[in-house]
Amino acid sequence: MNSLNKLYISLIALLLVIMCPLQSAAKGNFWGDTVDYDIHEVQSPAAMEAGGTPVTSGSVSTNSIDKDKRVLKNIEIYGNNVIDTSVILDKMKMQSGDVYTRNAVQADLKAIYELGFFSEKMKAIPVNNSDGTVTLKIMLEENAPVTDFTIEGNTVVSTDEVLSYLMPMKGKPQNIAEINEAIAKIQECYSSKGYILARIDSVSDDPDGTVNISIKEGLIDKIMIAGNEKTKDYVIERNILTEPGMVYNENLLKQDLVRLYATQAFKDVTREIEPTENPDIYNITINVEEQRTASISVGGGVDSVTGVFGSVGIADNNFLGRAERISLNGIAGTGVILNDSSIKRRMNLQAELSYFKPYFYNADTSLMSKVFYRDFGSYQVPLAIERRVGAESTIAHRMKSNPHVTSTFTLGIENIDVSEGDKGKITTMYSRYNIPISERAKQLEGGLFLSLSPAVLYDTRDNATVTRKGTMASLRFDEEVGVIDFDKTHGKLTGMVKQYIPVGKKSSLSFTAKGGGKIHGDNMPEVMAYRLGGPYTVRGFKMSGVGTGDAFIMGSAEFATPIPFLDRTRINFLNNLRFTVWADAGKIFNPSITDKIYDRPLYAVSAGVGLKLYIPGMGPLSIDYGIPLTNPGDNGNRNGYFTFGVGDIMY
Repeated sequence: MNSLNKLYISLIALLLVIMCPLQSAAKGNFWGDTVDYDIHEVQSPAAMEAGGTPVTSGSVSTNSIDKDKRVLKNIEIYGNNVIDTSVILDKMKMQSGDVYTRNAVQADLKAIYELGFFSEKMKAIPVNNSDGTVTLKIMLEENAPVTDFTIEGNTVVSTDEVLSYLMPMKGKPQNIAEINEAIAKIQECYSSKGYILARIDSVSDDPDGTVNISIKEGLIDKIMIAGNEKTKDYVIERNILTEPGMVYNENLLKQDLVRLYATQAFKDVTREIEPTENPDIYNITINVEEQRTASISVGGGVDSVTGVFGSVGIADNNFLGRAERISLNGIAGTGVILNDSSIKRRMNLQAELSYFKPYFYNADTSLMSKVFYRDFGSYQVPLAIERRVGAESTIAHRMKSNPHVTSTFTLGIENIDVSEGDKGKITTMYSRYNIPISERAKQLEGGLFLSLSPAVLYDTRDNATVTRKGTMASLRFDEEVGVIDFDKTHGKLTGMVKQYIPVGKKSSLSFTAKGGGKIHGDNMPEVMAYRLGGPYTVRGFKMSGVGTGDAFIMGSAEFATPIPFLDRTRINFLNNLRFTVWADAGKIFNPSITDKIYDRPLYAVSAGVGLKLYIPGMGPLSIDYGIPLTNPGDNGNRNGYFTFGVGDIMY
């Protein structure tokens, strides 16, 4: 028995002696290739904050060998069922032929994880090949696939629009990066529509792969007003169309602030947004800074119709604290300044009392009323004195369906008195053209008229001060009912369209077309006829120098550009100054007696240059010099005329 034990001990000792060198040889690949595991654990998506960066850590087995540089032979990807292998390989920097290093593998694992489609259960296994190269096996586990989406809390943005940012992920493994990107796009969608307080409240997923999105859009709890002393609260409130309970919209509130500022009762209007105890509900405070609204003005100027004039006015833009405007203005001028033998030289006297109610039943409707008196040398009827006394009210309504469109209706009554200004000269002219002097009585006809005038306006101009692009158009029908003499009842239809085209950085090119005509009524007084010639019509001619008649058409083209260096100053007056080059053309139809005795051409083409500047409270002031390109008639001037115009006549 003892001898048998000794035999076993001897055999064990012999085996140990033999195995020791074999074990050492095995470390040198005596047994062939050895698999070296390089396992990298990556933080799970569930542990990450939305939009965060994953943190990686690696553990390497102690039996791996990195003494010699080994070349990567190929890369094998396992575990990807939906995501194409090429997508994964494109994210890896290591490629066949590169030197294999653990750091490079860790960087590539991190890049693969950042694709967002795979769980943290990924590892890289380098396999040493017999030729000394390495085959890298990437073992992946795809996230659970997205099967559907649910959206909660959206009221102002449709579910379909929200889903449009999410549906590209359906059927793919859940991807934190893509979900975060979709969330950012959803919030950008809200912001672009003005819903700047909207946010994604939560994102969760169900075991069946449904991703649930909860949205908080930002509701308004209260709207408060601060800073007003004279102005009534209801005046401010009626201009604020944003209401408690609505989802806050920055674009709509800006329109409210602009509407308040346009009342001219405030120097500044701002808003504050404060969260309530519920972080998804907010209080809005409208801060107003009132300005002095009552004013007395004294001024003067020059105009082709009024001549050299002086003006005085008193106004209040916040009458009784109701943001209503009342004004009384008077003008006294020398009369038409051009040397025109057809116009009686006399003072031009005008007075007007006006009242403007910006809120008439609703914020989109306004009321303008005025009473006026005018006494001047008529430029419609030759050598006559024209006196007009009247009153009118205009209701204007801005269309909700298209804020660029405004409809108006004007109701007015006006007494027009036309009297003789130079009987001797008129008698001579009538005799020269063999016209019976009895026709003069028809020229001097006026009357008491009730006017009914519906109209529609379209305005998309980018700026009313210096316009560079947009369209301005109008269409108006005037029904003038003879109150005392019904036979003088007539109707006229007038339209205008003006298109602005930007040129370069600061210049513009505009095209204008106007036309109008008498629709009915055979006894329309000459004083109410259409005219061409002078400012607002065909420049380079006297007032009515082209002719007067029952209908007209005209067109104009104008190029406006800043004056070099002046547009770079800090003075708004100089910044708004424009040099213009223009051409006008027009024609009168069914001419009056005046056109015959003054040999008016009835059609004309002219061209010229001018200056256009903007004066607050008056609008654009135009100073033009034009030269006729066609026959100006015996009473015209081939060398042309200066014309002065204030404002932009729509009809």
